[in-house]
Amino acid sequence: MGVIHRYRGDFDWEGVEVGRYPPEKNMKGVSVRYLFGPQEKAPNFAFRYFEVEPGGYTSLDQHAHDHGVVVQRGQGRVRLGDDEFDISSGDAVYVPGDEVHQFHNTGDEPFGFFCVIPALS
Repeated sequence: MGVIHRYRGDFDWEGVEVGRYPPEKNMKGVSVRYLFGPQEKAPNFAFRYFEVEPGGYTSLDQHAHDHGVVVQRGQGRVRLGDDEFDISSGDAVYVPGDEVHQFHNTGDEPFGFFCVIPALS
């Protein structure tokens, strides 16, 4: 059966916990909300909302799966391979598998983005 997580405002949804992502990696001020994923038994993808505090950044990552990212608020900078790009609300970013990537908040407000990845086992 399908699942609905009702939006409560301020990038918060009913039934969706806020977590730190992931605690063992080198990053600063990052939280994640799994809107659809293992909890809903989604077999093909995970759909997440990340928020990066001002001055924060995600870990410098490289893995086999690709990502689709859509920025919802704030402004930031994304590293894709050896290049960096400024991004802001409404921008869409594709990160191919095995490409080095990292997101930085470059603004004074939270930098938030949706991210979809394949289901990971």
